[in-house]
Amino acid sequence: MDPPPQDTILNAMYQLWVLGALDNVGELTELGRKMSEFPLDPPLSKMLIKGDQLGCTEEILTVVSMLSVPGIFYRPKDREAESDAAREKLFVGESDHLTMLNVFEQWKRHEFSPEWCNEHFVQAKSMRKVREVRAQLKDIAGKLGLKMSTCNFSYDVVRKAICSAYFQNAAKIKGVGDYINLRTGMPCKLHPSSALYSLGYAPDYVVYHELVMTSKEYMHCVSAVDPQWLAEMGPMFFSIKEDGETRASRIESEKKSKREIELSIEKAKREHEMKSEECLRRREKEDRERRLISERTATLGFKPSRIQTPLRQQTSSVAATPLRSECESVISGMTSIQAKQMRMAYYDDEEEQDVGRNKIPKVE
Repeated sequence: MDPPPQDTILNAMYQLWVLGALDNVGELTELGRKMSEFPLDPPLSKMLIKGDQLGCTEEILTVVSMLSVPGIFYRPKDREAESDAAREKLFVGESDHLTMLNVFEQWKRHEFSPEWCNEHFVQAKSMRKVREVRAQLKDIAGKLGLKMSTCNFSYDVVRKAICSAYFQNAAKIKGVGDYINLRTGMPCKLHPSSALYSLGYAPDYVVYHELVMTSKEYMHCVSAVDPQWLAEMGPMFFSIKEDGETRASRIESEKKSKREIELSIEKAKREHEMKSEECLRRREKEDRERRLISERTATLGFKPSRIQTPLRQQTSSVAATPLRSECESVISGMTSIQAKQMRMAYYDDEEEQDVGRNKIPKVE
């Protein structure tokens, strides 16, 4: 068995990244791990999880189950008009997905009756399969911790969850019944069997489940969406202009402001480091001066001392000696700090000599 082509693998990884199942380095995200638990196509798994976040899990479970089973409706050749009329009674405006939800709910209200299916040209066997799939998906969702919430059939909430799965299949109106894919520019049309086809008007933006390739490109299972949802769910593809500024340009402006703040912080750090270095150099200079004083006092025969004793305070004056005169001449060539330290060293040395002569113990 040959491995799949490299392009196929890369395209699959790209689609998973778009849905948020993979991160920027190709690793599985938390969302991707949950999606992998469902035996569904990735967009349908994403729709289920988003439905939980939006509080419409029950409704999305039904939509996903209906999409997973093909051939819900049938259209006998000798009863085409009758079957079309029966189907139109079940239509929900602006959404084929919501039409599927309505079909299941109507069947449920009639206690899953096969007679109801026959009256509305719905395949009873397919609906039983939908019910089984829904039960299976509900069990998996419960194990993953998804809450069985309901939005009480708030259709906007359900359509937003649908948009989160199919924003990459978004199309914009181009003419009556004609659309163009926003990403690829490929022209596509509403299928005559779509609930949107008989609306009398065409929504500006739609998302579709898949394209059906016949003589033309027809969108299968279509729902109208708000363009704000496209920008919210697929920011890598879409942005909304606000006050003449696109969302992308606004994000770029925010990034620029953030960079300016970071540069200001870096500048302040450098200035602080420079001040610290200057302070360090000043301390090193003072240390060198102290060592120089110590070396000079050692050359003159002084014993430096930093201890000031009460005896020094009691000494009223120090007699001038030749050694003191020599010390004063050295001091005259020093800085004020050096001179002060030199005098302290000299006087402390003389006090020690006085203590030795008078046999008085020096106070420590």
